[in-house]
Amino acid sequence: MLAKALAHEAQATFFSLSASSLTSRWMGEGEKLVRMLFEIARERAPSVIFLDEIDSILSARSAGEHEASRRLKTEFLVQFDGMSGQEAHVVVIGATNRPQELDDAVRRRLEKRIYIPLPDTRGRLALLGHVLRSGRANVALEDGDLEQISRATYGYSGADLTALCREAAMQPLRELGQQMLASIRAEDVRPVTFQDFARAMAVVKPSTDVSQIADFEDWTRKFGTAG
Repeated sequence: MLAKALAHEAQATFFSLSASSLTSRWMGEGEKLVRMLFEIARERAPSVIFLDEIDSILSARSAGEHEASRRLKTEFLVQFDGMSGQEAHVVVIGATNRPQELDDAVRRRLEKRIYIPLPDTRGRLALLGHVLRSGRANVALEDGDLEQISRATYGYSGADLTALCREAAMQPLRELGQQMLASIRAEDVRPVTFQDFARAMAVVKPSTDVSQIADFEDWTRKFGTAG
């Protein structure tokens, strides 16, 4: 989401890539796709190339690694090294929850290594408001309810908050039963209340634990970009 927003603000062409899009049964096909991607990105510059779950593509090389995987990583490194001059208008952004698994050569080429922490209370409040406004559920929260929910969801990520809102929105539907669900109109379903969120929080828990956060912070102290 951040990478796409960056491309939009910079009026740049956005390319999104995942490990599955590079999987091929043919030897050398993955490297060819990488070369084509960077060639097209240079032609459409300014461009942003987003590598989702970059650790699944560019993890540390090992002695027992498959030749196709090693060649793919080498091609990425070659393309990274070739980004200069005219090609400086191509920006590569990677996202990962496992920065420790990145290959050392890849880490060195990613000049800015920025840790994005979990949202604080203010951030959770903004995210909850955005999710509820963009959804179609009828929500009836009193003044201060959303602030209370944001304080009670310490440790929740953006994805966790989205799941929480979805679970809360399901509470009124579960009360109806299968027979009523088949015939009731959407406008006749009762609105989502604070109590629905309280019940949802008993089901949807934070997906990140304290030890993971400590690992991220430790890696950031060693390799992260300050400021």
